[in-house]
Amino acid sequence: MPEGDVARKVRDRLTRAGESGVLRFITCGSVDDGKSTLIGRLLYDSKLLFEDQIRRLEHDSRKHGTAGDDIDFALLLDGLEAEREQGITIDVAYRFFNTEKRKFIVADTPGHEQYTRNMATGASTADLAIILVDARKGVLTQTRRHTYIASMMGIRHAVLAVNKMDLVGHEQSTYDQIVKDYMKIAGALGFRSITPIPISARHGDNIFKRSEALDWYDGPTLMAHLESVDTAADDNLEMPFRFPVQWVNRAGSDFRGFAGTVTSGKLARDETVRVAHSGKSAAISRIVTADGDIDEAAAGEAVTLVLDREIDIARGDMLVAPKSPPEVSDQFAAEILWMSEERLHPGRSYLLKAGCQITPASVTRLKHKLNVNTYEKAPADTLDLNEIGVCQLSTSKPIAFDKYSDLRETGSFILIDRFSNKTVAAGMIEFSLRRAGNIHTYAMDVNKARRAELKNQKPAILWFTGLSGAGKSTIANLVERKLASSGRHTYSLDGDNVRQGLNRDLGFTDADRVENIRRIGEVAKLFLDAGLIVTCSFISPFRSERRMVREQVEAGEFIEVFVDAPIDVCIERDPKGLYAKAQAGKIKNFTGLDSPYEVPESPELHINTADMTADAAAEIVIDELVKRGLLG
Repeated sequence: MPEGDVARKVRDRLTRAGESGVLRFITCGSVDDGKSTLIGRLLYDSKLLFEDQIRRLEHDSRKHGTAGDDIDFALLLDGLEAEREQGITIDVAYRFFNTEKRKFIVADTPGHEQYTRNMATGASTADLAIILVDARKGVLTQTRRHTYIASMMGIRHAVLAVNKMDLVGHEQSTYDQIVKDYMKIAGALGFRSITPIPISARHGDNIFKRSEALDWYDGPTLMAHLESVDTAADDNLEMPFRFPVQWVNRAGSDFRGFAGTVTSGKLARDETVRVAHSGKSAAISRIVTADGDIDEAAAGEAVTLVLDREIDIARGDMLVAPKSPPEVSDQFAAEILWMSEERLHPGRSYLLKAGCQITPASVTRLKHKLNVNTYEKAPADTLDLNEIGVCQLSTSKPIAFDKYSDLRETGSFILIDRFSNKTVAAGMIEFSLRRAGNIHTYAMDVNKARRAELKNQKPAILWFTGLSGAGKSTIANLVERKLASSGRHTYSLDGDNVRQGLNRDLGFTDADRVENIRRIGEVAKLFLDAGLIVTCSFISPFRSERRMVREQVEAGEFIEVFVDAPIDVCIERDPKGLYAKAQAGKIKNFTGLDSPYEVPESPELHINTADMTADAAAEIVIDELVKRGLLG
C-alpha cells in the first residue's frame, strides 16, 4: 500500500477514535493476576504492534516467558530488567493505543504491597480501574486494597475482570461467587459503575471477541465496554472555572500575562475572573496561545491570560469564576496515603504542594488510620509506609482548593520532606475546618515593636541545641545571667523544666519529640512578641523542627547556637546519669545512642565545648548579640 494511503488510514482512524475522547484507565490486582498480560493482549489484538515488535516479543517470550510455547504478552509491559527476571511489575508502565472508536492511555500498576504508592500514582489520573482477580484465588487482600485506593483517588468506574477462567474450567459458579464477594466490599465505595466480566487474557477470551467457552455470559466484552463507558459526568468542562497561575509572562514592557492550563470550566474574552486569595477581580482582555489569540479557552488548554487592569498576581495564585469560588483556608481535613519509609510525625513541618501553591504545613491531628484490608477505622498516632489515614492539616498561609470529590486537580496535594525533598504523602482534601474561617488575628495597639522599644532591646530567640551533656543549659543560664545583670529583659525555656508542666504528657518517641518542639516554638514566639530575649535549651534533634521554629518568626530573630561536644565527652560528663541508664537499657530512644541527632547545617554560632569553658562560650554568645545590634 502506498505510504500516503497508510498515513491517511492511520489519520482517519485516530480522528474517529478521538470522537469519544480519551479514556485513561489502570489495571491493578494481586501479583500474577495477569495485569501485564491483559494490556499486552489489548495492544496485540488492537493491531498496533509493528512486525519488529512482534518478533522481539516472540524472542523475549522464549527467553523470559512463562506461557510455554505461546507468546507471553506481559513482556510488552515489563520493561525493567528486574521485572523481566522476576516476572513482576515494579514501576508504573504507561501505554497508548486506540481502536476505531476511542483512544486509550493505560497504566500497568504493581501488585506487590510494597509498591502501593506506585499504584496510587497510576490511579491519580485514571477514569476507570480494571481490578483483576485470579479465578483460582478469588478476592484477596490486595484486591480490597487496590479497590479502596482506586475509589480514594477519585476513580468512579470499575471493571471486575475475573481472569484465568480457563484454569477453572470456565465454571460460571466460580465467577458468580467472586462477583458476589467483590460487590460486598466495593458496593459502598462510591463507584458510579462496577462491571464484572469473565476473561482469559492469555487466550483472548472476552477481550475483543466473545468466547464460546464462556457462552453463559451475556454482557459486553472488555473492549466493547471500554469503548462505550461514559465518563462525561467526570468531565472538568462542566465544573467552575479554575486557572492556577504557573508563570507570570512579561514578554515586553507593555505585556503582562498569566500562563497556565485551564484546570476546569471554560472562559471567554471579556469575562470577569477573580483572584482566589485576594478577592480582587478583572476582565479578560486577551487569551493568548502559541498559535495566536483565541476568543475562549476550556479545560485542558494551555493559554496565557491578559487582564484589563493591573492587579497583584503571582505564581501559585488561582484565577476563578467569581460566582463559584474555591475554598481558601489554612486548615482543612484530608485523607492521606503515606508514601515514605520514615513514618509520619504529626506536628513536623513538611512542604505542601497543591498545584502551583507551595507552603510549609503540618499534620495537626491524625484522626484515625484505615485498615484497607478490612476497611475498619483505628486510632493512630502515626502512619507507616502505604498506610492511609484521615487527618487535619495546618498551612503557614491559606491555599485555594476544592473538595477532592468535586475536582481532583484542585483538591489534591503532596507532602514533601523538607530535608530530603522526597515526596512522603499524597493527600485528598475533604473539607475546610470551620474554625479556620472563624478565627482572626486581633491587631493589638501595643505590639512587639512597641514592647521592645520600652525595653530598649530587640527581641530574639537564642536556640541552644546539642547532645545531652554538651552544656546547653549551663551556657544558656550564664547568658541569661549576663543579660539580666546589664538590665536586659529575658526569659529562659529549658527542656527539663518545660517537661514538668506544659509538656509533661509527652514521652521521648520521635513523634513526641516533634510535638515537644512545636509547643516550645509557639511559647517562644509569644515571649518574642512580648519583646523579650528568650533562651531555649533543648536537644531538639531534628532539623525540620528547628527550621519550623525559625520560620515562625521574622528574619534575624532566631539565632541557632550549636553547642557541640563529641559523644564520648558527653558520656564522660553525664551530669544527670542518663547515659549510664541508657547504656544499661533503662532508657529507650536516647539521643546520640539509639535515637539520631541531626547536626545543624548552618547555625549562627557553632561552639565546641570540649575545649572551652562555659563562661567563655557565654561570652561568645553575648558578643554575637552585640554584633547583631540586639542589645540597643
